[in-house]
Amino acid sequence: VQLQASGGGLVQAGGSLRLSCAASGRTFSDYVVGWFRQAPGKEREFVADITRHGAGTYYADFVKGRFTISRDNARNTVYLQMNSLKPEDTAVYYCAAKRGSDWIPGSSVYRYWGQGTQVTVSS
Repeated sequence: VQLQASGGGLVQAGGSLRLSCAASGRTFSDYVVGWFRQAPGKEREFVADITRHGAGTYYADFVKGRFTISRDNARNTVYLQMNSLKPEDTAVYYCAAKRGSDWIPGSSVYRYWGQGTQVTVSS
């Protein structure tokens, strides 16, 4: 499966952005999808993930209550709605996918990765 992340940009603190992860090449509902981010000089970190049909979601503590992950399998797309953005949310955001029914919430083990989209939050 090929993944294309989009929707990043520059926003003021307190603002919102919605990221999209569009997939092609395979039956998207076969894949668990996660969002990750990497800030300059830092390790890549888990943000959120979602099960194949969207029944289950899991979030990193630092985004709980602010970010929402969702998916539309008919459109082969997973979304990350980001509200109440903070300067510390500035990073390149990546989506990733792995095929199968096993879901380990918060796992960083994914086979397929998108190219990333830059999110910059100004103070």
